[in-house]
Amino acid sequence: MSSVTERATEVVRDAFTLRRLCIVAALTCAWCALWGSPSVANVLSGVAVSLLASYAGGNSRNSVRFVPFVRLLWLVFVDLVVSTGVVVREVLTPNDYTDEAIVAVPLSGEGRKHLLFMYLAITVTPGTAVVAGDSTGSTMYLHVLHGDRSDDVVEHVEELSSLVARAFPRVVAT
Repeated sequence: MSSVTERATEVVRDAFTLRRLCIVAALTCAWCALWGSPSVANVLSGVAVSLLASYAGGNSRNSVRFVPFVRLLWLVFVDLVVSTGVVVREVLTPNDYTDEAIVAVPLSGEGRKHLLFMYLAITVTPGTAVVAGDSTGSTMYLHVLHGDRSDDVVEHVEELSSLVARAFPRVVAT
């Protein structure tokens, strides 16, 4: 009976760390922003979803590292702003300067463990989209507006993959 009590105490202690509370608060704010208002229903559902997200996986201990997570959010935010500017410029320019291409981007072993996040972070960025991925998760295929920048795209996805792996380390259960 003592081991059950110790485990319950450990779960409660892990649930209320400052890091986890900050992450839940940040995810709840993002949830409310997506819904457009901080209503009672949005805040409660945001807390529920963010708690579920913070405990996803078999072993939730150290599931999110705060500093790499903030850097990852910053990178995605900068991507959104810069790519929106590029797309707006393309739409407003009378000449078509796009050179669309499909770029194959190889993924590292760590990047393969976070495919959903990688796909979402890339696809929400205007002007890019994940159009396919191979069955092993070792390569993703991206549609880009400027094919002449394919080397930059591959390098940027590698940086994104590295940040995702550092922000969401995989804990091996012992």
